[in-house]
Amino acid sequence: MLRTAILAAAGHPTVERLVTTASVAQNLVARYVAGDQVEDAVRVTRDLIADGLTVTLDRLGEDTTDEAAAAATTAGYTGLLEALAAAGVAPPAEVSVKLSAVGQRLDPKLATENARKICQAAAAIGTTVTLDMEDHTTTDLTLDTLTALRADYPQTGAVLQAYLRRTETDCRDLAVAGSRVRLCKGAYAEPESVGFETALDVDRSYVRCLNVLMAGDGYPMLATHDPRLIAIGEERARWYDRTPDSFEFQMLHGVRPDEQRRLAREGYTVRIYLPFGPDWYPYLMRRLAERPAYVALFARSLVSSR
Repeated sequence: MLRTAILAAAGHPTVERLVTTASVAQNLVARYVAGDQVEDAVRVTRDLIADGLTVTLDRLGEDTTDEAAAAATTAGYTGLLEALAAAGVAPPAEVSVKLSAVGQRLDPKLATENARKICQAAAAIGTTVTLDMEDHTTTDLTLDTLTALRADYPQTGAVLQAYLRRTETDCRDLAVAGSRVRLCKGAYAEPESVGFETALDVDRSYVRCLNVLMAGDGYPMLATHDPRLIAIGEERARWYDRTPDSFEFQMLHGVRPDEQRRLAREGYTVRIYLPFGPDWYPYLMRRLAERPAYVALFARSLVSSR
């Protein structure tokens, strides 16, 4: 219930104003977000790569309903890719794109064309794009865009969320040669009709989906910080005779950095999801929903600031 309340607060303007002006928010943002500017993102990317990690960058922002804003986000991504190339870090850095940030809610065709521009810019510097998944109402639209983009850019990555009841079937459809699929638990509030309600059911779904992807011919990207699920991923890789270059682990910037480096030392590819930009509020609220222990810290700060 606490997770549901946090996710509901993510869309409440009054709560947003309260949280974004709290001093504790800045400390948590600094933990999870590279900074506001492209220069910040490139600097942190370079540091992570120096530690033996790889990176996927997310230019924060979503739910764009203005064509000019969608175009600006698209230009922001192409500019980011140029900066990564100039810094000599692409690859091993790629980008993650939310289609709602490039106009999906305005016009799915517009979002597809904007995403195509980003894919073209990524391909020009030898890297690629992963399409982030959002709430369940956009799943089919996002997968349609994925299919369209893969016709020209087959390395475009997909994201599937284990808390959706449909995801095991989607995994079977996407576990094909050349298909990059990030499997995460999911961090949006969903009705019981489409999503699993309990943490145990979500974990069980994650394991079922993990098995489908690891048994398939694609390239699984296991996005989790859960020690049990990481251990299962390692065991399943051995069971299916997967080499370290045939799958990867993905983790959020600022979450379990020691584990990130342990996995990298053991020869696994570990990709860090690195967000940047000033539009951090929805992202931070989803991180709080995943780690409710931080809620007490927020509550104390908000009370003391009144």
